[in-house]
Order: sequence, then structure tokens, then C-alpha cells
Amino acid sequence: MRIADYSPNTEKSYLAWINRFLVFHSEKHPCDCGEIELASFLEHLAINRKVSGATQGLALNALVFFFSRILEQPVGQIGPYQRPKKPKRLPTILSPDEIQRLLGALEPTNRLMIRLMYGTGMRVMECVSVRLKDLDFEYHQITVRAGKGKKDRCVPLPKALASDLRKQVAVVKQIHDTDVAAGYGSVFIPEALARKYPNASYELGWQYLFPASRISQDPRSGIVRRHHIHQTVIQKSIKRAATKSGILKRITSHTLRHSFATHLLESGTDIRTVQELLGHADVSTTMIYTHVAGLGSQGVKSPLDRIG
Repeated sequence: MRIADYSPNTEKSYLAWINRFLVFHSEKHPCDCGEIELASFLEHLAINRKVSGATQGLALNALVFFFSRILEQPVGQIGPYQRPKKPKRLPTILSPDEIQRLLGALEPTNRLMIRLMYGTGMRVMECVSVRLKDLDFEYHQITVRAGKGKKDRCVPLPKALASDLRKQVAVVKQIHDTDVAAGYGSVFIPEALARKYPNASYELGWQYLFPASRISQDPRSGIVRRHHIHQTVIQKSIKRAATKSGILKRITSHTLRHSFATHLLESGTDIRTVQELLGHADVSTTMIYTHVAGLGSQGVKSPLDRIG
């Protein structure tokens, strides 16, 4: 998986599904398993475990990888098996007023990160992975490196956050100077760059914009260094703020991304521009926001309103 350059989250997920498959067919050696065993496991997930179609698809991807790359026994036609019905769900969107209430209820320590997520449409992992060199204050943009699908893109740097971001850069510099003085100061960079530029991991520009509160050991390399803040910190902070603000909608970190796209469309931004800002490969993925941006049900007047 690391040779294939899969993300740590994908690696963790694939390992979990492979282990579940092996436990489910524990009476057989993995090399004796094939399409029939794979289909029975997928049906078990759909019928007994009641998983969603996306979860079943993730399990299938993990097991196809396991058979083809680990056992070197690529699976053929799996044949028909029970698939969960894929529900068509609309994303949860917060109104501008609800966004203000949510942001106002945030803890001061995490407020900048979450405001930045709403102001740029970044995913939570993209936000925590921003490095100082990715900030461009002159052109008011942030470069998102290796986003979903390993694609780079640019998002707007909100002018309302420029001053706070500059202060955060100064804070990171102080933390970095302290780490260097203590004999640390390096961060993770892609291995090819690490070999080509041995000292790059100590440069200020490569430091994370939102560093972790303490130094820790890298689980892969064993190197002791400062990583970025963990994504669960943001997710938990948003959940607490949602409860405090009294908003009854189900709010996650991705709700801010949905709201970003919807509010841009409501303000007249071209859908192709929104597609590029979100990093969607197909505009049909972005089209879902037109249903909640006053272009769908909100654009229709209920007949009840005509009779009072």
C-alpha cells in the first residue's frame, strides 16, 4: 500500500476490511478463497451488517487489492450478489445566519481553522495539512497539495482571515525555533523530496500551519518530530459548537464545505468555478448544490402560500 502511495487513512481502512474478511472465512486459508468467498462476504455486509453501498464498495476495493497485490491471485467475475440500495441524499447546508452562530460558538483555539474551512471549501484533512509555503498573501490564494485523487488546486485566501493567518505564521515560527533549539524541528515531507533535499524538512516553509501541540514519534519512520494537528480535534470542536449554538441540523466538518459551495452558487458564481474550487473531477458532482441553492425546491412557491 505504501508503494502504491496510499494515504494513511486508506491504509488503515484497507487493513481493517482485509482482517474482517479473513475472520469471516477463518476456516479457509486465504489462498483457497476466491470469487465465491468474496461474494458471500459482501452479501454478509449488505444483509446482516446492513452497511451502505459506499461501505460495501470500500470493502470490495480493499479485497480486490488484497487478492491482486498480496496473494497475486486477481479475482475474476464475482457474479451477482446483494447490494444495498444507494439512497439519494441531499447535503446538509447551513444558512449564512447559522454559519455565524456556529462560528460564534467555537472555542478560540480552533476558530481560525474552522473559519478557514468554511472560507475556502477545504476538506478537514486538506486544512490540517496546509504548510506555510502554501499561503500566498499577495495573490490571496492557498494551494491545496495532493488533495483527493492526489490533485493540487488553488482556493481563495479569505481577506477577512489574512491578519489572523499572518499571526498564526508568526506563532508557528516561534514553535519551530523552539523545536530546533531542542534538537528537533523537522516535519514529514514526501520521501523523494526528503532524499533530494535532506534539509528541507527543517525549513520554515515546510512547517504545518496548524502544528500539533506536542512532538511525537512518527508511526511509520520512528522519527520524533512535530506533526500537524489531528483532524479529530476539528471534528469534535465543530460538534461541540453545533450543540452550543442550538442548531438542530446534523453538522459535520464536511457541512462547511457544502455550505461554501452553496453560498457561492447563491451569490452568482459560475458552477464550473465552484467545481474547480472544490476539486471535483466531474461537474455532475457539483450539480447537487443547485438543488439547495435556490435553484431547486426553494425556487418553487408552495400552493398553500397562495391561499393563505
